[in-house]
Amino acid sequence: MQDRNVGFLGAGNMAGALIKALLQAHATPPERILASDVREDRLEQIRREYGVGITDDNAEVVKFADVLVLAVKPQVIDKVLPVIAANLRKETVVISILAGVRLAALEARLPSGARLVRTMPNTPAMVLAGATAIAAGTYASKDDMRIAKDLFSTVGRTVTLDESLLDAVTGLSGSGPAYVMLMIEALADGGVKVGLHRETALMLAAQTVFGSAKLLLETGEHPGRLKDMVTSPGGTAIAGLHTLESGGLRRTLMDAVENATRRAGELGEVMERKLIANGTPRS
Repeated sequence: MQDRNVGFLGAGNMAGALIKALLQAHATPPERILASDVREDRLEQIRREYGVGITDDNAEVVKFADVLVLAVKPQVIDKVLPVIAANLRKETVVISILAGVRLAALEARLPSGARLVRTMPNTPAMVLAGATAIAAGTYASKDDMRIAKDLFSTVGRTVTLDESLLDAVTGLSGSGPAYVMLMIEALADGGVKVGLHRETALMLAAQTVFGSAKLLLETGEHPGRLKDMVTSPGGTAIAGLHTLESGGLRRTLMDAVENATRRAGELGEVMERKLIANGTPRS
């Protein structure tokens, strides 16, 4: 990435996390990063914090970029695509982080042969602990995929999948932080109920979730085995687990992932129809 210009269309939280991570990893120098956004205050914040280039001209970013990251809100991509199509260079790798926007919809609106990669990151990328799935477009090469993986490896872990599985990724890791936040809040509420101060309970709940996830990732053990390590005969953990199983926690979480996956598919279909219906013939 050191010898490539990286452009960001949109300078929101995810773009900011990627810029910060690229600079911290010394993967790209600040003079090779250019970001655009409709919000002047956000652009000034990005420039002030990271020393990268800023502009309100999307065409300037597209012309500048060897790697172009689509980080605008999905609902406005229809307005941005004509500018991209008119200024995109053949050698530019286009990496989309647009939730629910399928590769076919983007390819229908960009010049034939556009090198597209679709990604599904999640919000923990903002603290360099993200999980990102990466899927290749029709014309993306292995090198294009490596570039995308290198980019998102700076903010966490990556996995390469077929695009058909990205709705499932959205239902699991994309929406998953919301499920986990709810669980942390509920655990903290339980701590308050049995006498802990709110701040203490929240810290203990959050650290417990963080530490448990880290233990699983670093040991590679099956979660059932790690659960059994805490669960002694007749002890406290098994009493708590019995309550969770009685309340249907396992089934509820599985249903949440399934329903979120279904909804992701529905939204993707709507966006695809919109973009293709509003499209113009490709050159």
